[in-house]
Amino acid sequence: MSGCPSRRLKLAPAFLLALFGALPRPAPCQDARILLTRAESTDFRETTRYDEVMAFARAVAERHPDVHLTTFGYSFEGRPLPLLVVGKVADASPEAVHASGKTRVYVQGGIHAGEISGKEALLILLREITEGKHAHWADSLVLLIAPLYNPDGNERVNLRNRPRQNGPVGGMGTRANAQEYDLNRDQMKLDAPESRALVGLYTLYDPHVSVDLHTTNGTRHGYHLTYSPPLSPNTPGEITGLLREKWLPEITRRVKEKHGWDMYYYGDVSGGRGGREQGWYTFDHRPRFVSNYIGLRNRFGILGEAFAYATFQDRTLISQWFVEEILEFAYRNAGEIRARTARADARSPVGDSLAVQAAFQRSAEPVTILLGEVEEERNPFSGEIMLRRKDVQTPAEMYEFGTFTPTEMARVPPGYLLPPGTGPGQREIVTLVERLTAHGIRHSVVGEDIQMEVEAFQVDSVQTEERPFQGRQAQMVWGSWGTERRNIVAGTVWVPMDQSLARVAFTLLEPRSDDGFVAWGFLPLTLKAGEPYPVLRAAPGSHAPGRPGPSSEDPR
Repeated sequence: MSGCPSRRLKLAPAFLLALFGALPRPAPCQDARILLTRAESTDFRETTRYDEVMAFARAVAERHPDVHLTTFGYSFEGRPLPLLVVGKVADASPEAVHASGKTRVYVQGGIHAGEISGKEALLILLREITEGKHAHWADSLVLLIAPLYNPDGNERVNLRNRPRQNGPVGGMGTRANAQEYDLNRDQMKLDAPESRALVGLYTLYDPHVSVDLHTTNGTRHGYHLTYSPPLSPNTPGEITGLLREKWLPEITRRVKEKHGWDMYYYGDVSGGRGGREQGWYTFDHRPRFVSNYIGLRNRFGILGEAFAYATFQDRTLISQWFVEEILEFAYRNAGEIRARTARADARSPVGDSLAVQAAFQRSAEPVTILLGEVEEERNPFSGEIMLRRKDVQTPAEMYEFGTFTPTEMARVPPGYLLPPGTGPGQREIVTLVERLTAHGIRHSVVGEDIQMEVEAFQVDSVQTEERPFQGRQAQMVWGSWGTERRNIVAGTVWVPMDQSLARVAFTLLEPRSDDGFVAWGFLPLTLKAGEPYPVLRAAPGSHAPGRPGPSSEDPR
């Protein structure tokens, strides 16, 4: 068919919308020359639904030989998670992507399905690629694009979700998935199928760079978008150094030069009460957040947060420009990106001291932060007050709390030892091993009994939170380590720390870690005052114990 109408549906005046509600949405245009998102076809009044995302993804894959559509898992309600592999590769398989030898960049939208400008921006970017734009990226990059990571939340559209956000006025989805889990708090515990699918993607495709697109909550600043590198103090310097010293400053400058819009490190003005110093504070260092987790995998993680009170169309624009400049930098620096991740993988942290607890670190000097203003307007359909960004920027000097410093550290051992999960009451240990496997962490089973020098943690006290968080009762444990000689029995699980995912394994297995198995309450039946923590550390200088049994191969 042909002869489709204009690329955008013009809106009726606001007073007519308020009286009569939304105009009927026109039937999707069948002209093969025109491919629009639902946001574009409604002048950004509505957001694209899951079935439309899938149809759009199929259409762009049919249009261009370098765009391949696959899926990488399922949502809790069984919706396939779409992945578009873009580049000069034979197909969408991990084998074909690795065979290209090119730098791999993963970009996702919609992890919080009320924050959907990233989803729309990625769909538009995919269409532009099929139109011949950005063709040079394929010379050094393979793109892995997941436009909608939380499809169940995306389909729970309600006009009162995120009511202060400036549109879409036709409603948006929810922050949580269908289990009521925040997927951006699940990256370590992996309780959601979406999270398990994502770490499976990381293991199979092993992207050198991962970008996670969001929209801000609450803060009223003067930037169209704020961003963050990985914030864990355990992130390798090869990663944070390039991001903070070169990559993020360069894309900030290029967006300003091309479009006149400002970007800066994610933050919010807070403090001044309760003993907390007022300043520009970032969010959190723990790897439960996707971008922080990526850093512990020795990869480049970048968080993007469009400003909630910019219009939906402007949020989509800035998200697209942000991704474009990230990819432009990756294209020009593809070799350095691969070299830095390889160096981080090759350097074992065994014997190093890494953080198990951390706190905000204040900048050496005050920085200039652009504060903003908003005005109220009413959503004509819900009657709720929305806020709209005013074109006002007020410079303010304040200290920045954008990085973290360790407050407690632990030495990385040669390896960890988990008892066999076959005896009475050992189901918790079986779960730990299963989660290590899901993360892609290499481990093996000890094939015979052996005497070995180990470090054991004796529990003095345990604190359990009264209220569950994300489906789990958080815990903290106190105690001390002691060295002893133990009989390590056949069936014990050995987790070596001379592997690329050592930082993830360390964070999960250390008892005092603020984002590990203990912190997430994985061992409520096992952890008791006066009892030992069931996971042992190999003493310094130890080697892999005994004759090896079955093992989990290092996917990298």
